[in-house]
Amino acid sequence: MHTRPCCSEFSPPCVGQRDDTEVLDEPLYANFLRVTGVDRPYRQELLSKMDPDGNKVINEVIFGPGETKYRYCKHIAKQRLPNLTSDLMKKGKHFILIRNPLNILPSFDKVVPPSFFELGIAELVSIYSELCDIGSPPPVIDADDLQRDPEVILGRLCEDLGIPFQPQMLKWEAGPKNFDGIWAPWWYGSVHKSTGFSISRRYPLTFPFAFYDLLEQSLPFYNILKRQATKTAGSLQPTLPDPPLPVPANKKILVWVGDELLPRDSAKVSVFDSVVQGGDAVWEGLRIYDGKVFKLDEHLDRLFDSAKAMAFSNVPSRDWIKDAIFRTLNSNGMFNNAHIRLTLTRGKKVTSGMSPAFNLYGCALIVLAEWKPPVYDNSHGIKLVAATTRRNSPNCVDSKIHHNNLINNILAKIEGNLAQAEDAIMLDKDGFVSETNATNIFMVKKGIVLTPHAEYCLPGITRATVMDLVVKENLVLHERRISLSEFHAADEVWTTGTMGEITPVVMIDGREIGDGKIGPITRQIQNAYKVLTAGSGVPIPRNAEE
Repeated sequence: MHTRPCCSEFSPPCVGQRDDTEVLDEPLYANFLRVTGVDRPYRQELLSKMDPDGNKVINEVIFGPGETKYRYCKHIAKQRLPNLTSDLMKKGKHFILIRNPLNILPSFDKVVPPSFFELGIAELVSIYSELCDIGSPPPVIDADDLQRDPEVILGRLCEDLGIPFQPQMLKWEAGPKNFDGIWAPWWYGSVHKSTGFSISRRYPLTFPFAFYDLLEQSLPFYNILKRQATKTAGSLQPTLPDPPLPVPANKKILVWVGDELLPRDSAKVSVFDSVVQGGDAVWEGLRIYDGKVFKLDEHLDRLFDSAKAMAFSNVPSRDWIKDAIFRTLNSNGMFNNAHIRLTLTRGKKVTSGMSPAFNLYGCALIVLAEWKPPVYDNSHGIKLVAATTRRNSPNCVDSKIHHNNLINNILAKIEGNLAQAEDAIMLDKDGFVSETNATNIFMVKKGIVLTPHAEYCLPGITRATVMDLVVKENLVLHERRISLSEFHAADEVWTTGTMGEITPVVMIDGREIGDGKIGPITRQIQNAYKVLTAGSGVPIPRNAEE
């Protein structure tokens, strides 16, 4: 059985070239017309010449005796109606042919006006789901892939169906076929002119924008099946395989975008959003410990300060953002060992361009919560290298604005990657240490803790927390300019950040820090930080029955 959307320009005659296969062209069409009452130019002729009893057709024609080894039945998805026996799905082998509505709609209305019902794409998704539920997931073939490389796609399809591939399937004579349905003169004009698979146009037809709403309705259903086509037949485009995730559990998460929760692969912002147009957004990192969000209000304070410095308009309220955070965490069941990337964009623009005057929709919020343990090796330490890329000066972009335009940091990170170091140290314009590309940095010399001024670096919340802990642990803290050579000669070095917490540094630019092991003051601060995170934070509200 072959199920397809209503697709006027595509009725592949290739199967009719096989010497072992009988072809039935939409044997349930008369049942469809009888039950639904829809009109077609050939309705009366079809009902007079085809059996309108669908179950009789299924039992006596589709699954009836035959003289060939295989019987190929082509159906349109919407012809699978509730009055039909379940044998239609349970017996035989099935595959699904899909075609992008963007390519169907420009020429669809030659016979009937296009509609969601006539396209039948939602019914295809239903059929796919039903076949999966009964343990027979069907191969899914995209018409575009089939036209680009028919031999590869048909070969894989035959393999999936357990039948031999025959090369004669790739070519046929032009003109009508003896198995064509009564409706062929209305629908199969292009196919009758063809002699094989080919891409008829290099560029698409102008889209009829009267069907724009229908396209928007249909594309999500097409994309559901398109993802399955990629898995089944393989992509003919030069795409990379799905990489393994650092935490496999993050493959299935719900992400807050705008004002709703969406599955990971559906969580997208508009191409008109400012974060796409110019990295115009601000963000925060939040960590979840034992049912609490650590330093939530401090992070929101900085988020709002950054948004104000960037002159954002229509910023959502603190309570609304908190509610979005709590909804996201509850929906994902993330109450410990999780991290949130909280992003507030200037929002969508009415047209592409730099000017915030185009941002008339208000800000857009993204709450990306993931299962994420600390991202560095906090038990054994990491290596750093000094980057040639300098940290931004307040003369250029003030680092106190926690913005999403991170090219400066990314360039330094590239240097670290090339040196096979975990991160890169960034210097200020005068050559003093500022921070790493992702974290603030501390050092210890002769029992004294030092950290650079927050002039060229982000005044991190974890940084401020650690500075408080240093004082509470009765250690001496100095905040001053520090040269790179002082870090090379330090007794201990660590970095701080929400994602990494307190991370020991055991080597900088090939120089061992101290004896190359984690120092006692570093461990003291790590332990104090662990106690603090375990005992403080904003509780995540949950339903009473939980």
